[in-house]
Amino acid sequence: MYSSARLPRYRAQRYILALVLIAVLSAGWLIQPQTAAAHATAESFTPEPGAQMEESPPEVAIQFNEQIEAQVGSLRVLDSQSNPVTDERAGVSDDRTTIRLGLPELSEGVYTVSFNIISADGHPVNGSYIFVVGDPPGGRDASSFNLHEQLGHTGHAVATQLTTAELALYGARILYYLSLLIAAGLMLWHAMLRNKSEVVLGAFRSWGLWLMRAYLVGSLLYVFVHSRELMQGQPTEDWLVLFTRTEIGLTWAAIVVVALLGFLVLKAGRLPRAIWALAALGLEGWSGHASAYEPLVYSLGLNIIHIAASAVWAGGLFLLLALWFEERKDAGRFAATFTTAAWISILVLTVTGVLSTLLFIPSMEYLFYTAWGTLLLIKTGLVLLVVIVGFLLRLRIKRGNLPAGQLLKADAVLMALIIAIVGIFTYISPLPANEPVSEHLMGQEMHITLRITPNVPGADNHIITKVWLPDEVGEPKSVTLTLRSEDQPELGAIEIPIQPYDDEEVDTFTGFTKATFQATGRYIPFAGNWLAQLRIRDVNDIERVHEERFRNY
Repeated sequence: MYSSARLPRYRAQRYILALVLIAVLSAGWLIQPQTAAAHATAESFTPEPGAQMEESPPEVAIQFNEQIEAQVGSLRVLDSQSNPVTDERAGVSDDRTTIRLGLPELSEGVYTVSFNIISADGHPVNGSYIFVVGDPPGGRDASSFNLHEQLGHTGHAVATQLTTAELALYGARILYYLSLLIAAGLMLWHAMLRNKSEVVLGAFRSWGLWLMRAYLVGSLLYVFVHSRELMQGQPTEDWLVLFTRTEIGLTWAAIVVVALLGFLVLKAGRLPRAIWALAALGLEGWSGHASAYEPLVYSLGLNIIHIAASAVWAGGLFLLLALWFEERKDAGRFAATFTTAAWISILVLTVTGVLSTLLFIPSMEYLFYTAWGTLLLIKTGLVLLVVIVGFLLRLRIKRGNLPAGQLLKADAVLMALIIAIVGIFTYISPLPANEPVSEHLMGQEMHITLRITPNVPGADNHIITKVWLPDEVGEPKSVTLTLRSEDQPELGAIEIPIQPYDDEEVDTFTGFTKATFQATGRYIPFAGNWLAQLRIRDVNDIERVHEERFRNY
């Protein structure tokens, strides 16, 4: 009897051929029952694409016309920041035709459903669509900080970059912020210091009056310049509306009133001074960028605490400098208290500044899109220098030495620079401005127009598509428009339900036939880079594809 190793070569070849034949027949038998005439397509959606719901749906479910793979594929729901609303995995029904994902309680907003599954015949099927819960506002951009629009005025650009013409406005703001922080800070220090020497009391009396005068002048100049810029070209009677019926006008009027009351506070005790300082700082905190963000209590609270910490640092440094020039021993005693308060203030400023920045902008990369971000980065660098100077001052004081004049002057210069930056960047939008998409392509075989207005994520955007084909071809057989996120390419394309409409614009081209389509809805769910893809099929089933990239914030 021969072993398999000694079989003749031709017999081994026969065995190999037999095994290959068995494998082919087995594979054919396995796949034969699952062959299908067409790939799986979605038949029903829950919620339906474009649905606007009053309450959060309990789940998202998509039913297909044939079986899908149970162990492969995904179904995700993203919020308006393109973050998944749940980490749960989607499940497949027993008959393998429906995929569903349970949802947590969704707040008001625009949500994206993205599915990526494998049909039973091995073909990938993916797509995305939008549904809305409640009636959320559109995405926030530079227009959120446009006071002209809030007053019903149009045609005014929002400041997202610095221009030479705005120097007078920024100068008034710098004077206002400088006088506000030092005056309010001095009043807070008067309330916090219990044992005051005659030298310290003399510094409060002499400098307090001058600072109140500076704050009154700064407030009047601040309100005048801002209101003049805001009301330029408007009728005279609108000035009364500004200061009696608008939130910002009433706030400005209150700032002037508080500035006038400051002179009475100079003759009052510790508690009235503290109340006055908090009122002045609170009014400024109320009129800043924070008033445009939700939750309002959180955003305003951060802003007011940030401004109050700034005042403690600025007012204390000013008092220390005044005492240093007046009486070095009193300056040394106050420096021990001030350096501790300054460290606490810097810590509070850092924490509230970071939290406010995270509230104002969707991600840190937005710091590089506007002058606001550039100035914030410069301010951060200056604050780091303040920390170094403060450390050297505290080290010197702990050793029993008097504050060094050069360090105090350096700290004062840094304070002035930081306040100057604050006076500028609090007027600039932290977010870029969204621009409508308006593209027109001229070609020998086709002309195309694509418009998306106002191109704001989460808002109702009006989308217009126009197609011109040669007269001999005629109107297109079909036109489809899809949007795809380039930041998250794994998401399926969002199909825009464009419908024909009668266009009244005069934009005909000799030798071409025009077809027009439009749609209105919240079809841009979140900010980022987008790819619009137009597919035009003519009566001869020739397909032409045009892609257009655009960005929104």
